[in-house]
Amino acid sequence: MKKHIISFIIALATAVTTWGTTLDQQADSAYSADKFQDAVELYNQAINEYGSSSKLYYNLGNAYYRCGNLGQAVLNYERALRLDPTDNNTRANLEFVNSKLIDKPGERGTFLENAFDSMATSMTSNGWAWLAFILFVLFAASVVLYLFSSAVNLRKLGFFGGGVLFVLSVMAIIVAIRAKSIATSTDYAIITSPSTILSTTPRAPKNRNEEAMLLHAGTKLHILDSITSRTDSLNMTWYDVEVDNEHRAWISSADVEKVN
Repeated sequence: MKKHIISFIIALATAVTTWGTTLDQQADSAYSADKFQDAVELYNQAINEYGSSSKLYYNLGNAYYRCGNLGQAVLNYERALRLDPTDNNTRANLEFVNSKLIDKPGERGTFLENAFDSMATSMTSNGWAWLAFILFVLFAASVVLYLFSSAVNLRKLGFFGGGVLFVLSVMAIIVAIRAKSIATSTDYAIITSPSTILSTTPRAPKNRNEEAMLLHAGTKLHILDSITSRTDSLNMTWYDVEVDNEHRAWISSADVEKVN
């Protein structure tokens, strides 16, 4: 009887300690105590209850990495960067985990495309939109300076400066649109299975000739197309994916998770 009373007191003390703490705080505590699988479950619960945030995805990625799940670590770092591309800690951790991956895909896209996307993701789309607004306000001020200033030098400054500011504001709007497109894109996925064999056709390879390549967890893929087929009374979705500029194949949706 005494043993049951002590157990009840311990359980009650634990409940009182955790009562009032949020799920993310409980997850932080589990992570600090090296209970990484518990942290994964709690961070996922926090995301489901409170909604997504760059901090939660970042912490979830850290917890998955500590569990040895590189695919889910990459996936959640990518999701965190979509919400806050300026987070250097997330970017550094993603680069670190990518260096641990088995697969090393080549370049995807052209140099100019990659440079433009890199610039677009240096800030959030809202950040670029605010920059465009500020530049436009300065452009308007330059127009006023040109129209109403009596000094020739100030009129020249207003004319040429206004032209530059207008061009920069338009460019900032274009970059903001691209940043928004990247943040909401559904065209990228991460392999979450430990390993998978991609196919030359939208079905499981039936022989060596239909095997395209072997890829492992954490590899990022660009989804170009998808098709749903029925096999053994089950609907299976296959993605036509680009691994890099030299490799393209089909992969089952069961082996990947979209970044969005």
